[in-house]
Amino acid sequence: MVRRQGEDSSSDITTGLQQLAGMALSPLDLLPHEDLHEKLVELVLSGVPESLPMAAALALQQVKEALEREPVEDLNVVVFGGGTGLSTIIGGDSRAASWSDDPFSGLKSLFPKTRSIVCITDDGGSTGELLKDLPLIALGDIRHVLISSLQLAKLQELYGLTEPDAVRCAKVIAGVFNYRFTTAPKNSRELNRDCGLSDQQVLPLLIREGLERLIENLFEDLRLKLTFERPNCLGNLIVVSAVYEQISGRFSNEELVEEPDLLRQNIHRGIAALCVTLGADEQAVMPCTCTPAELCFRYTNGVQVTGEDKSGHAQRGYPVDRVYVSFSKEPQISEEVLNSIRNADIMLMAPGSLYSSLIPIFQVPRIADAVKNNTGALKILVSNIWVQAGETDLSLSEPDRKFHLSDLLKAYQRNIPGGTGGLFDKVLCLSFKDVPASVIQNYAVEGKIPIYLDREEVRFQGVDPLECGIYSTSALRELKIIRHDPSQFARVVRTLWAGFRNVPVEEKRDSSKGKSRQTVVRYLLSSQIPCQRFQQIREALSHVHIELQQHASRGVDTIRSILLNLLWEHKDIPISHLQYVRGVQCIETKQWKRNQQWDRIYSFFDPADGFVKIRQDQFDNKAYLKVAFLVALGQSLLGNYVHHKRVRPVIEQDTPLGKVYHLHLRDAAARNCYFSEQHLAEYLRLGRMVQDPDDPLHFTRLINETEGFTPPGLLMGLTYAWYLDNRFATHIEYKMGVIKVDQSNLIPEQVRMRGRRKKMVEFFRSVVFCLAKQAEFSC
Repeated sequence: MVRRQGEDSSSDITTGLQQLAGMALSPLDLLPHEDLHEKLVELVLSGVPESLPMAAALALQQVKEALEREPVEDLNVVVFGGGTGLSTIIGGDSRAASWSDDPFSGLKSLFPKTRSIVCITDDGGSTGELLKDLPLIALGDIRHVLISSLQLAKLQELYGLTEPDAVRCAKVIAGVFNYRFTTAPKNSRELNRDCGLSDQQVLPLLIREGLERLIENLFEDLRLKLTFERPNCLGNLIVVSAVYEQISGRFSNEELVEEPDLLRQNIHRGIAALCVTLGADEQAVMPCTCTPAELCFRYTNGVQVTGEDKSGHAQRGYPVDRVYVSFSKEPQISEEVLNSIRNADIMLMAPGSLYSSLIPIFQVPRIADAVKNNTGALKILVSNIWVQAGETDLSLSEPDRKFHLSDLLKAYQRNIPGGTGGLFDKVLCLSFKDVPASVIQNYAVEGKIPIYLDREEVRFQGVDPLECGIYSTSALRELKIIRHDPSQFARVVRTLWAGFRNVPVEEKRDSSKGKSRQTVVRYLLSSQIPCQRFQQIREALSHVHIELQQHASRGVDTIRSILLNLLWEHKDIPISHLQYVRGVQCIETKQWKRNQQWDRIYSFFDPADGFVKIRQDQFDNKAYLKVAFLVALGQSLLGNYVHHKRVRPVIEQDTPLGKVYHLHLRDAAARNCYFSEQHLAEYLRLGRMVQDPDDPLHFTRLINETEGFTPPGLLMGLTYAWYLDNRFATHIEYKMGVIKVDQSNLIPEQVRMRGRRKKMVEFFRSVVFCLAKQAEFSC
């Protein structure tokens, strides 16, 4: 780590600050903000205020110039994060069309020894498609950050390019990596042409030949041919090809599943080789772990679901309570990652999704402790700009309001092993003081609301808030949009580093200082990687017979594909849930004879033949078909549990008062049911069925004359679909809404109802969708 350098600039900064402090009215007092570090940032970004006395202006100008001379090119910088937030501060969003106008700005420009440690739990888009076929980690964010990490100096050093040629080179590389295809290319020549790689004299020969070789390998390596079956991003495939180039062809994908160490080594080698070829630092981009992993979200109503992409579209209406990472095997972390953290002078936590960007990284065993044990580094958390739907749209402590910055810190404290003490001591957030109200109003129309800085509460949590103008002024002026500016951000970090070295700060009491942290990390083990699960789903569905009507709007293969992707999307559905489903049958609308007295659900599971029966019109709409199948799949878990059932009226003095629903269970020996005797009885009681004390196979439910009723089979199906995605079953969403209501002892029945609903959610979480095994790791 670099600890003493640039003595001249340090002396100038210290001397200048002492001179300013010695004046009767310090010019620093004329700068906005209270915190000295914020004042220094304001001075660097906005310059010396006008109309100051000459002596004061000169003194401020000298400090500003000294701050901007602070040498930082030899500093080791580590940035944690994923996706757009990380790539933007490293070197701009390389997916944006305007990126190639200025591809070498950002942190990498001032801090060439910048390394990114990237989250690997993304499962959406092209990344999700690759996870279906290959035993790899999610590589989409790595691809994104890699292109943003290209350095002008590297391209000039390696290939002798002029700056204009290097800009053109970066533009071509970005075009190739961002190219997406929807239909499979016939060969590498066609793909090279379509992505803009052919006849590109702008690219140095080694880069062009390297990319052509990696693209050719996609067609030649039999292990990678599946990647053309679905739409994909070429940049992701190039990264995959770079990894597989390091692995002997004698290892099949199935064998690689059993060779995690071989995969881990070659993922790092492949990414490093690609970085060097393209003009980035060899270790510019590193995955936080090479063990495949997925994210699990538990909401405050008790529902726990798996999938980062799924959470981003969720509308649960409840705050996220906890986030867990589910690893396919015991997670491994490379020494390259740990050494980068140990040797870092500056560590930054990039802006990004709260629960799906930083937290998954710090739940990898040993990473959080490595950061905390480096007590000499400057550590800064960079706050998000906007509230994010599904993650930061509701406060855990006060669900009726939006997220504050202190809520962000509490969420990290709650979900990062060992808490946030020693992880960062400053939080950098965007200042809106010069943003027109009309711009913020326009964002509000789109549902975007700034994360509010509650400064005193943040300080109370032991973190120094730093409010700075780190947005792009040109984007605000020309496009009326607010986004982080990579160049401004880099200047702010340099200023904060200079202040970190030269401005004395009050020593914060830390009882753990000088001690090596030992944290127990709890994570989930799923015991399988995504591509294994996808193949198991495909195999299971191959045995499901699909019967369609003669003039059906969709063919058998299309329906099977829809069901395959539905089961893949809802990762909490175990393969064992398909055990009673022999087929899916389309029933003509005019032939639909099912009694709809209790519902308007046009699907059910028929235990007589093991078929899911769905009314024909539901097949015409993919969304309807998905809901219909999930409801029936949930019903199928009960199997043939019913021996017989009947409804008897309750009449008192010739006045009908209601009905009694009688349910007689099939004897356990003759029953095909997913649930044990104990769990089946528990579920029926949660559904307000009363067990006969003299006959444990007999359950009843009293129904008022005008009261609606959801029979146990339908309740199971609806709750099953609702648990996976609450938009699928608004009826159950309405019932579960009582969990949100503040509990009041004045209405005992409300308390009992709320308790039943919470127990029903717990039953589905722990019994229906059995949680993955939890493991512990002591760092």
